[in-house]
Amino acid sequence: MAAIQSDDRDEILRVDRLIGSYPDDPRLHFLRGSLLASIGRPIEALSSLKKAVDLAPDFAIARFQLGFFQLTSGEAVDALTTWGPIVLLPEGHYLRFFVGGLTHLIRDEFPETIARLQEGIAANEENPALNRDMQLIIDQVVAIPRDMPDGGGEPTASATSFLLDQFAGRRSS
Repeated sequence: MAAIQSDDRDEILRVDRLIGSYPDDPRLHFLRGSLLASIGRPIEALSSLKKAVDLAPDFAIARFQLGFFQLTSGEAVDALTTWGPIVLLPEGHYLRFFVGGLTHLIRDEFPETIARLQEGIAANEENPALNRDMQLIIDQVVAIPRDMPDGGGEPTASATSFLLDQFAGRRSS
């Protein structure tokens, strides 16, 4: 990480060189995928994130981010499949809360989305950038206009795709 941060040139080129030396290090593939996602190169990002998870199926943050990337790319079923093993993490783990919240989001269950994401933020002390991402989702869920001509409490149309489209351009890892 220090070498990449000190390299003022191309971060991805630097990571690619490191992957050349350490091709089986899932952290490098995860970093590459995160960098590519942040600069709008989704196909390459997806490939790198998948490689990280293939190399280390128990690499929980890589698995979460792969699923999150799939979700924000409109592949909810793939995201849910990718996240499956996260339920094996200890009770109270922040990634379990985040997966729960995003699963509720997929189903347009907005109060539950907010509650689970807030629980995850409260439990997460190791990844502040991810807390910011989850807070962005909470803020957008709260701001979703609710068109309720029938007087009910549910929106007349799904807002999840709108929300995820808004968020997809703001990913960080």
